[in-house]
Amino acid sequence: MTADLSILSLITNASVLVQLVLLLLLIASLFSWNVIFQKRRMLANARVEAEEFEEKFWSGGDLSNLYNQVTSGRHGSSGLAVIFEAGFKEFARLRKQEGVDPRTVLEGAQRAMRVALSRETDKLELHLPFLATVGSTSPYVGLFGTVWGIMNSFRALGNVKQATIAMVAPGIAEALVATAMGLFAAIPAVIGYNRFNTELERLINRYETFSEEFASILQRQAHK
Repeated sequence: MTADLSILSLITNASVLVQLVLLLLLIASLFSWNVIFQKRRMLANARVEAEEFEEKFWSGGDLSNLYNQVTSGRHGSSGLAVIFEAGFKEFARLRKQEGVDPRTVLEGAQRAMRVALSRETDKLELHLPFLATVGSTSPYVGLFGTVWGIMNSFRALGNVKQATIAMVAPGIAEALVATAMGLFAAIPAVIGYNRFNTELERLINRYETFSEEFASILQRQAHK
């Protein structure tokens, strides 16, 4: 009699612990794909908003008008627009105060931009550690299910007088499904994490460069 080695049959005939491992890996994989799609859309929107805002910023228009546009929500609510709004708002507030020297005004604006940059970085990095965790632990979780399944297969052999490949093959196949599922969950998570981490570094560098350039502009205005 030939054993049914289809994937569905192997899963349904696996031990309870192996099935729990497979369920855990399936849930981790589904959450990973959800994070991947969300993060891809978030970073794409952030790049587009950064390009649009930089084009408007360097067009030579009045910064006060640009600030009014940002506060009205015409340039999004994240990224460079938030950093610009935080810096210009603090700059304008300190400059209106009497007896505040230009250096203090500039330092206040830079401090506000650093805080805004830190918050934007936290938003962009949201859920990235989850991808890293899934990518690094899923193969080991799958391996645990495989080892457990193989142990059960060899334990069952102790109850028979004559062992054959046909008897042990289904059990080993069931166990190896756990390894395959672990890799299925880990590979997309690792690829997504590495790609998003690279894109995130570029975007943060862009934000930092803008902050420095904007600080230089504010420095010239502070000494007028």
